[in-house]
Amino acid sequence: MRKASRKLAQKSGMESEACGASGSKACREKMRRDRLNERFLELGSILEPGRPPKMDKAAILSDAVRMVTQLRSESQKLKDSNEDLQEKIKELKSEKNELRDEKQRLKAEKEKLEQQVKAMSSQPSFLPHPSAIPAAYAAHGQAPGNKLMPFVGYPGVAMWQFMPPAAVDTSQDHVLRPPVA
Repeated sequence: MRKASRKLAQKSGMESEACGASGSKACREKMRRDRLNERFLELGSILEPGRPPKMDKAAILSDAVRMVTQLRSESQKLKDSNEDLQEKIKELKSEKNELRDEKQRLKAEKEKLEQQVKAMSSQPSFLPHPSAIPAAYAAHGQAPGNKLMPFVGYPGVAMWQFMPPAAVDTSQDHVLRPPVA
């Protein structure tokens, strides 16, 4: 391709020198056609690199039109894809912000629960013996038939007093206590 365009340029250069003195209309027209032919050869080599350039101007123009149309459609597809990706980025940023807010809320809730656990562990985890409860509360804590009811004066604390494991051991009951009949 380069050789052909160089030959054409050299040829037109020689003719332009020969025509340069006269400057006739025919000579100027010949130079214009030579420049157009050079551009067609260049366009043909750009459209199909590595192949010998076509000399048919109509084929070169139709290839150029096809290539431009193809590039425009690819460009439009890329623009659409870019818009879709930008929209997806906005959605992901919004979701990221929501997750960050939820994370902060969960951290605050976790700290609050940890403080409650610390407060509960520092308070006594048992209820005082019923005889230690003042008389004003004693009637409130008993149901008819002298049954003990859970004492609700300590919110967030265990409601029943559990017996230590040593007091629950029943392996020596038959020796320590007579059978009940």
